[in-house]
Amino acid sequence: MRERFHIGVARLWHEAHSFTPVITQLHDFQRKEWQSGNGAVDFYKNTNTEIGAVVDLMTTEKDLDVSFSLCTAAPPGGVVPQNEMDYIHDQIIEGLRSGDLDGIYLSLHGAALSTGSLSPDTALITEIRKLAGPDVPIAVSFDMHACINPEIENLVQILTGYHTYPHVDMYDTGMRAMLMLLKSLREKKAMALHLRPVPLLPLSHMMRTEKGPMQELVALGEQIALDQGIEDASYFASFTYADTPYSSGMIAITAEKEICVNTQLDIMDAAFKQRKSQFQPDLVTADEGLEKAEAILNKRISGKPVALIDTADNPLSGGVGDTTGLLRAWLTCASHRKTVFCFFYDPDLVERCFKLNIDDTIHARLGGRIMPEHGAPVELTMTIKRFTKGRFFNQGPMEKGVGVNIGRTVVLEKDNLQIIVTETCQSANDPAWCDLHGIELQETELFLVKAKNHFRAGFEPLCEAIIDIEAAGPSPADLTLVPYKYVPRHYLI
Repeated sequence: MRERFHIGVARLWHEAHSFTPVITQLHDFQRKEWQSGNGAVDFYKNTNTEIGAVVDLMTTEKDLDVSFSLCTAAPPGGVVPQNEMDYIHDQIIEGLRSGDLDGIYLSLHGAALSTGSLSPDTALITEIRKLAGPDVPIAVSFDMHACINPEIENLVQILTGYHTYPHVDMYDTGMRAMLMLLKSLREKKAMALHLRPVPLLPLSHMMRTEKGPMQELVALGEQIALDQGIEDASYFASFTYADTPYSSGMIAITAEKEICVNTQLDIMDAAFKQRKSQFQPDLVTADEGLEKAEAILNKRISGKPVALIDTADNPLSGGVGDTTGLLRAWLTCASHRKTVFCFFYDPDLVERCFKLNIDDTIHARLGGRIMPEHGAPVELTMTIKRFTKGRFFNQGPMEKGVGVNIGRTVVLEKDNLQIIVTETCQSANDPAWCDLHGIELQETELFLVKAKNHFRAGFEPLCEAIIDIEAAGPSPADLTLVPYKYVPRHYLI
């Protein structure tokens, strides 16, 4: 009779910004992803996610039994209160107690922070290792922007990370981690993780993997993973706005236990350091971006909009959805272009609007309420044009099929300008967001968005051009503005 393998699966995905006053709370996890057992199977089935890959493997791999502990995620944001992080950890640990496990797979982001810990991911892995004992293999997948504590080298046998940015390979990453775990169990081959920190902290602006330095590094890692006895070789670039002792580049190689990988680590290390200067972006101001957009629109023939993305207030970099520099620049230039501004995070304003009706007017103070040092509020009298419940399914390619809940939203309009105001601070990185708000991109000329690289996954084919701009915001490209406590200054690009 063929041996069967019982795998425990859990997920904790959160990227923390050390310098935002907006904390991430338990309800943020419960709103985005909070699933276990059969609920996890239903939620992640047919999705381009790590757990979506696990669900598919349950059908294709006849020797696999899976028990889903808590699988949860929250949008990037501030640190998590320690008692709430402890509660999440306790739920995950309790869910992994169900029966004897042959292996464990953890889908983690790797850049979580809590008020009492600079590496809650390490704390979670440590507790799981105590529960599992020394012999049960643990496989982990991390985001490319994980802040990895080298101590996990002694706690985890298998580690892999995203190979694409935008992260459209979440499913592939989960599949890779699970297949390595199953190979170890089926072939009774012990594996070992080898980590090497790289003392630099590259900006993510130039980290897209369709070309450039990160594409070259990922390709090198994939080539090294073809070496005899090596299962995976991944680069991690850390999260620039997480202030921890572990915020630095990292190289991870998973190999059969008896294999020496020092030569491969040396090659990957040198390649990373050689490309340090290539991660420096060349951004333009909001005014310059609007001038470039106008020149493009004067020549366009496609009917597609030009997008200006405000990288310093990107919610997926811990932005607060509250800065006003880009909107103020648009108002100052008195653009005649039909424009959509996405978005302002203001639950109180949403509540005020929901007490009114379509076509009612409202005087709004937009932005500048959370971090006014990045721009004072803009006051406008606008007309309410649309209400939504804030729910849709991603069309892809990033997290395709995942159900999204951004809370209630409202579309405000004044002349040629529409502004979306939201109840939560979440990026508009999927075309389904436009469908939700009745936005026809073919009828839009300027699309002003608080976003960064992930926006391109869903919208690059839909835009005439995408221009990265930087106005004042909590996630600047100029890292001399960031008051690090733990990150050495010589790490910075």
